[in-house]
Amino acid sequence: MSAARLFQSALCALASTLIGVAPASVSLAQDTWPSRPVKLIVPSSPGGGTDVFGRLLAQALSDTTKQSFFVENRPGASGNIGAQAAANAPKDGYTFLVASNSSTAINLYLYKELQFDPRKELAPVARGVYAISVLIVNNDLKAHSVPEFIALAKKEPGALAYGTPGTGSAPYLGVRMLEELAGLKFTHAPYKGIGPAYQDLIAGRLQFIYADLASALPFVQSGKVRALAVDRKTSLLPNVPTLAESGVPKFDAPISFSVLGPVGVPEPVVKRMAEDVQKALKAIAPRLEQVALVPVYDTPAEFAASLDQERAMWSAFIKRNAITAEQ
Repeated sequence: MSAARLFQSALCALASTLIGVAPASVSLAQDTWPSRPVKLIVPSSPGGGTDVFGRLLAQALSDTTKQSFFVENRPGASGNIGAQAAANAPKDGYTFLVASNSSTAINLYLYKELQFDPRKELAPVARGVYAISVLIVNNDLKAHSVPEFIALAKKEPGALAYGTPGTGSAPYLGVRMLEELAGLKFTHAPYKGIGPAYQDLIAGRLQFIYADLASALPFVQSGKVRALAVDRKTSLLPNVPTLAESGVPKFDAPISFSVLGPVGVPEPVVKRMAEDVQKALKAIAPRLEQVALVPVYDTPAEFAASLDQERAMWSAFIKRNAITAEQ
């Protein structure tokens, strides 16, 4: 037999061997994962809503899997730096991203030169949680309901100022959606974090804020600000109506904190991670309720479908309102 034929026969034998062990290798990856600590990249600073959820999830996953899960904060560029780091991480199932929908569904339509494409480089694992949001106003504002707030805003277009963590953030887009639906005009005051905005709201330098309830709740409960509406009902503020109940039925600007991995992680590991996230969410459900987070129990495929719909919605909204990150 010639050398060429011998080489060809050897290749065929090797291919047959690889095909034979592939299913076992996949099964082994699922059965043995995780065999070492797993990193959860949070693309924001410690203390924010994403970080709070990321740490709760990491602890719950550590408890349920008996393996260490830990948070690594990678803030900057409205979440783009951390999200890109996760997208470029090894595809071995030991690095995942825990991020808000700013990183996963919004920024790609705001930034003209984004250095990566989350649609192609991040694989959906689990929606995680929705963060309940609230519309709060300064106590001196002569509006005790959303209809009164809208009437006041229409009377003096641009007179009411609001604070956000920046253009393109979920709180900013929520206010822009309210402007579009109710035909209003407000004055935007961007901050480097929501904390300073709360202080200016209490002092009267701002008239209102639309933000996650978890960070706003202490100010509401202490009576320093007044809550007019939430985006979804919550036992934390049982007497506060939703925006839909208050005359803005089409309002839909959700804030969520989700889990994704770099594209290329073995599918069995993604499936196992999704299942472990569900177990973790069920284990910490009472704690999540205390911080105004609503768990979502979905599969990777269900999350991917809802993420596609969310991206389409934000793409159309941002284009329709000519919103850019540079505003």
